[in-house]
Amino acid sequence: MPVARICVDVPLPHLDRPFDYLVPAALDAAAQPGVRVKVRFAGQLADGYLLERVTESDHDGKLTFLDKVVSPEPVLRPEIAALAREIADRYAGTMSDVLRLAIPPRHAAAEKSAAGADAAAGGRASSPSTSAERSAVAGGAVAGGAVAGGAAAGRPAVTGSAVTGSAVAGAAAAGKSAAEGFAAAGDAPAGMPPAGGGVAAVGSAAAGDVAAGVPVAKAGVVAGEPVARASAAAGMSPATEGGRNVPAVSEAGWRQYTAGVALLRALGDGRRPHAVWTALPGEDWPARLAEAAASALAGGRGSLIVVADARDLDRLDKAMTTALGGAGAHVALSAALGPAERYRRFLAASRGRARVVIGTRAACFAPVDDLGLVAIWDDGDDLHAEPRAPYPHARQVLLARAEQAGCGIIVGGFARTAEAQQLIETGWAIEVAAARGVLRRHMPQVVTVGEDEQMARDPGAVSARLPTAAWRAARDALLRDAPVLIQVPRRGYIPSVACAECYTAARCPNCSGPLALPSATAPPLCRWCGRVAAAYACPECGSRRLRASVVGARRTAEELARAFPDTPVRTSGRDGVLDRVPGQASIVVSTPGAEPVADGGYGAVLLLDSWALLTRADLRGTEEALRRWLTAAALTRRTGTVVVVADASLAVVQALVRFDPGWLAARELADRRELGFPPVMRMASLTGTPAAVADLLAAANLPPGAEVLGPVPAADGQERMLVRTGRSAGRALALALRSAAGLRSARRAADPVRVQVDPLDLL
Repeated sequence: MPVARICVDVPLPHLDRPFDYLVPAALDAAAQPGVRVKVRFAGQLADGYLLERVTESDHDGKLTFLDKVVSPEPVLRPEIAALAREIADRYAGTMSDVLRLAIPPRHAAAEKSAAGADAAAGGRASSPSTSAERSAVAGGAVAGGAVAGGAAAGRPAVTGSAVTGSAVAGAAAAGKSAAEGFAAAGDAPAGMPPAGGGVAAVGSAAAGDVAAGVPVAKAGVVAGEPVARASAAAGMSPATEGGRNVPAVSEAGWRQYTAGVALLRALGDGRRPHAVWTALPGEDWPARLAEAAASALAGGRGSLIVVADARDLDRLDKAMTTALGGAGAHVALSAALGPAERYRRFLAASRGRARVVIGTRAACFAPVDDLGLVAIWDDGDDLHAEPRAPYPHARQVLLARAEQAGCGIIVGGFARTAEAQQLIETGWAIEVAAARGVLRRHMPQVVTVGEDEQMARDPGAVSARLPTAAWRAARDALLRDAPVLIQVPRRGYIPSVACAECYTAARCPNCSGPLALPSATAPPLCRWCGRVAAAYACPECGSRRLRASVVGARRTAEELARAFPDTPVRTSGRDGVLDRVPGQASIVVSTPGAEPVADGGYGAVLLLDSWALLTRADLRGTEEALRRWLTAAALTRRTGTVVVVADASLAVVQALVRFDPGWLAARELADRRELGFPPVMRMASLTGTPAAVADLLAAANLPPGAEVLGPVPAADGQERMLVRTGRSAGRALALALRSAAGLRSARRAADPVRVQVDPLDLL
């Protein structure tokens, strides 16, 4: 086939399509689908990926010859190309931008060493080796139109809001329990309800129902061929995968959850369960996810698991090594790896030597042979949101992969997002959680304390910023030789100060930024421009005395060191994150997300300055507060105590007291449905100069019913507009905005506009 269809690495929206080039005879053998190439584009050499070879081009003009095959290594599989197209279409971006996130830069030395390792091992592991075989695994070869449209041949196009197909049917649809639904053989069509925001839609009529929030089918529907298996009370049978013995998978950990064992067995049988998992307090979640991956591997299928940060990845890596019987069965991908090691591990997955891939955000695009499970842990963590265009969220990418590959998916965490709750309420996923009786046996005692009332009764606690209940909980835990965790929302020493006389916020005389105290002896410092304001005087009353408006983690640790002089005090935060602390008496002061694991669990967890989380002007503020609290509270031992300094009447505090994130997620989803916010609706944010934003909106052919909100001021003299539409019109909105951006780039508009679909920071 003399014509090569190339995705050229050009970020301009109006050039976001494949281009055809002739393949010279000298490059015929090397120019295979998936390889990196160089082509002449607009008179210059440009990088690109060869998508496919075709017999003839649709272009009427003269074709240019392919300039060079950079490497014969096929790094872009057809299914990843289709996924990149789908994600680009959903987020109003370009395919080249998505591929830049998906495929790490080439490292020639690592590529050669990996090839040598494969040769020494006797070639590729038992997995597809040719492009045709890989296409079969993906569900069909990517044709030119399919690549451009984001669908693989032989499989319905994923539209982000609806997939046309026959009605979903299964055991759960007949009213059976969740466990029965997982255990039964499903009869779902090849195109299951899509991952476009987690909303299920079957047929054109169902699409409208789902857009209105009406469930399509009961949870627990599982597709795939049933495989007979014997019931194993102690665990699953060992299997052999790629010449490696897969250890028997214990079901004991999952037996604590409703439908947990059924989920594990469904993965082992090669079916496609969709689950939202709420982990118990103190749960060894890396071990549970490793068991799920081992079950899929025992059934002959690979797994892909994504976590938020390097600490979680290290824990999961150790659990995978234990569960899979060694370090060679999986690879861990992270941006923290050097370029050579990252590319070497990517090739291990691409060549099929590793059937299980774990990693942080970018790993959601990793190639995995015969994918049977994708999973994401703590999907509410904002680290899962990509900060580079087109700003995809790892959860959405994995949902799209689950639909594309016809595999199972687990969305897990101690907390639950509104997006995960929507998966349950629409019937696309099943809830896997412990019964209340089991939960009560695992959860610590949670005590609420009202700050103002407690401080009035106990003036002496002001110096340590601890109400009496918190003080007693910490003291009792230390007397039992147990560590104590104190979560403080703000890092630093004193990140905000005010006049000690009139309480006016202290601002920088130069830029009006907030002043902070970096230490007990340092002068005030501006947090914006960094200038020292040693001679600061209040502009209202003239006083030079300052008081703390907000106390940071380091100042809290300093106060506690004075209050407990015989107890070691450690800090974990931006300046240094602790991974683990011993199980002896000590105090750990941590910012949210930096809490270390304690051997045996903490004897007490104190959640201070709750107002800093609850008063955030953010759509996800309540959800985020509970997520951070539950993450810390889950580190407590069963006999420990959690003290939250907050009003007990607040819904988020009640959810913490009961360890019931599902209840709050359902409440949040109902509120957003009433107000018209994501994930019930689709929203796009447009940020730029007023003229540029107006120009893009004028060029955009918005879908019917789209509502334009704004403008509101943004940073650097820019403004922000929001465009809201129903879920069924979400894809049309994204394509309209990308088309408008393409028109502006074709005209070489001077001022860019940042387009974000369903951004995390709406308010």
